[in-house]
Amino acid sequence: MGALPARGAGRRHWLARTAALVAGAALGGTGRRAASAGIGPTGATVSQAELLALLAERFPQRYPLAGLAELELRAPALALHPETNRLGARLAAALSSAALPAPREGALEVEFGLRYAAEDRSIRAHGIALRSLDIAGLDAATATALQFWAPRLARRAWREVVLHRFEARELALLDGLGLQPGAITVTPQGLSVAWERKPTP
Repeated sequence: MGALPARGAGRRHWLARTAALVAGAALGGTGRRAASAGIGPTGATVSQAELLALLAERFPQRYPLAGLAELELRAPALALHPETNRLGARLAAALSSAALPAPREGALEVEFGLRYAAEDRSIRAHGIALRSLDIAGLDAATATALQFWAPRLARRAWREVVLHRFEARELALLDGLGLQPGAITVTPQGLSVAWERKPTP
């Protein structure tokens, strides 16, 4: 691997490259299990199907609206936006109220970025933005009230939603090498997570 460089950026780059090579050799030795989990020497991949599977465990969810109505949100469809490095989600919604003879159907659409939470090894929704909340068949007053609640409802429903959680065994070697999951990139197939050096205490 060559001599240890002098202090500074060159040394940090050498340490990161060396750690990645060691991780690659060790992870490569774990065989098919590591490959199927999307773990590699320089990062990990998470497919769209994996993201949807974890989200399906969280929904449906019901949210009361000021004690006057209840909105049910069901498992979402995901849209990958590599051009903005964000995800979009569309959730089927149903509004129920004593004032309505039957639930009204519609959809909630949001867009969000991602962040890595080291405390529980998870990738979470972050920077949530409401795109729309449309429910069919509402009178004007109810529709206006719903639009008032829509932004906070979107944030409440998606705040810190977990889209992926690494297992402890997957990150044990990286932790020993002073590495951790870092930059998260949205791709046409899912997510790409790069390993990076842990911050110096």
